Amino acid sequence: MKVIDIINLEKIYNESEVKVHAIRGIDLNFEEGEFTAIVGPSGSGKTTLLNMIGGLDKPSSGKVIINSTNIGELKQTKLIDFRLRNIGFVFQAYNLIPVLTAKENVEFIMHLQGRPKAERERRTKELLEAVGLADRLNSRPAKLSGGQQQRVAVARALASKPKFILADEPTANLDSGSTENLLEIMEKLNKEEEITFIFATHDARVVKKASRVVTIEDGKVFSDETGK
Repeated sequence: MKVIDIINLEKIYNESEVKVHAIRGIDLNFEEGEFTAIVGPSGSGKTTLLNMIGGLDKPSSGKVIINSTNIGELKQTKLIDFRLRNIGFVFQAYNLIPVLTAKENVEFIMHLQGRPKAERERRTKELLEAVGLADRLNSRPAKLSGGQQQRVAVARALASKPKFILADEPTANLDSGSTENLLEIMEKLNKEEEITFIFATHDARVVKKASRVVTIEDGKVFSDETGK
């Protein structure tokens, strides 16, 4: 089932009166349960595309339709609520709240959703167990390695029970062991819970795991290949 439909998407930035075409007329769609890598050289438009899919950046023209909702037409408060209930984000920089423990970081998004305390605590424990951090519930980010922080970020992204997860260079700051561990966790969640994963990445290890690879060059789709 198609969950994301991208239609003639454009993004133009005006820098010092010079127009920069970051995205040029992209048409794409994503099916439920895909494990997709968006690749391309630096400046090709990967992150811009991911940000527009997630509603973090507005298109100059064109549409991003998620589960029949054109997110470009949503007012800011509706958009925030839509993201909260449909999309999980994993960033290169982890973006954990430093004063909160691993448990509190994961629980935070469910608190924003108004979930009951008992449900928040149960799901947080399940998720941190799933990413191999059951023994680090009460550790703050500064006490965790980069790989452990990124696993907390994945657990936090899953906490809201999103339809799909957008991951922007999630392995960029990780060593090979941490990368392999993180990708195995994501692949397992993709298969068992049918969560759609879309990565923007340079990492060949991510690409190797992906079932679909979309290559972006100069803001356009250069190739779109389905593998395993």
